[in-house]
Amino acid sequence: MEPIKLTQYSHGAGCGCKISPAILDKILHSPIKTPIDPQLLVGNAERDDAAVWDLNDGQALISTTDFFMPIVDDPYDFGRIASANAISDVYAMGGKPILAIAILGWPIDKLPPETAQKVLEGSRAICAEAGISLAGGHSIDCPEPVFGLAVNGLVAINQLKRNSTATPGCRLFLTKALGVGILSTAQKKGLLQPEDAAIALKSMTTLNSVGEKLSQIQGVKAMTDVTGFGLLGHLAEMCEGSQVSATIEFGKIPTIATIRHYLDQKCIPGGTRRNWASYGHKIGPLTEEQRYILADPQTSGGLLIAAAPEAVEEITVLLKAQGLPATPFGTLIPSTENLIQII
Repeated sequence: MEPIKLTQYSHGAGCGCKISPAILDKILHSPIKTPIDPQLLVGNAERDDAAVWDLNDGQALISTTDFFMPIVDDPYDFGRIASANAISDVYAMGGKPILAIAILGWPIDKLPPETAQKVLEGSRAICAEAGISLAGGHSIDCPEPVFGLAVNGLVAINQLKRNSTATPGCRLFLTKALGVGILSTAQKKGLLQPEDAAIALKSMTTLNSVGEKLSQIQGVKAMTDVTGFGLLGHLAEMCEGSQVSATIEFGKIPTIATIRHYLDQKCIPGGTRRNWASYGHKIGPLTEEQRYILADPQTSGGLLIAAAPEAVEEITVLLKAQGLPATPFGTLIPSTENLIQII
């Protein structure tokens, strides 16, 4: 039998499946007022990475969920990627993951249960790397394969990091190179070279565990992870929530070296165009290539960090020690006409 290629059974790939920011705003908008919970520190009213609930002992519970359709053909690797991506939301808020529950949708008339078993094995491997248990879950018969996790974590409230608390003067860091969406599209088209597939896989299965260490640095003013909305989308959320603007130096943003080769072959995810249609009017002038890279939907992308100037050196040392990109690529400034300006 020929090997099963999971990406052929889904219309989307990874975080490129996400609903566009503009449509999501319409879905979340409601005239119905929800009861105020004084222990809910971060909830649906904010556009942050997870919900946060005060445990009344100086700690808070972080609760999140994330799931998507296959971004790679191998089921074991799909489980690893989806799990690293879901756990990332806890790290993005400075927390320590403690427990995960699986979410599985499976087309039982198209794909054998043994393939789903391999997805779960990949998930258990990443959960073990994060030091947590895959403690249960729920599964349904679904037209397309879907997998992800619901994850809980803990954080000291005075170390909680949010995406809406940045200040003018903060320098910006990104801990993973951009371009995963472009490489994933190349894979679906049968154009991806094996060496580039390995680069993408390593990026998507690398845990953002440095977020737990970053939470201990007071000068980290805001943090989020970069996923389906692309760097520009998640930076725009940070800027709008913090009531600031950003100037970014394109040449200093970490990118996967070979993505321009695939851009030349028109390997542009549909999510890139949806992203740009949602927030492009907020962005200053840029080239077509810059747009394709900066709006590229990332799956299990890196952490976007806004750091006070006095913390830049400490953060640089920490990121270098973890083998992560450590060059600041932008600065937050008081609000201007363009939410984000590229130079």
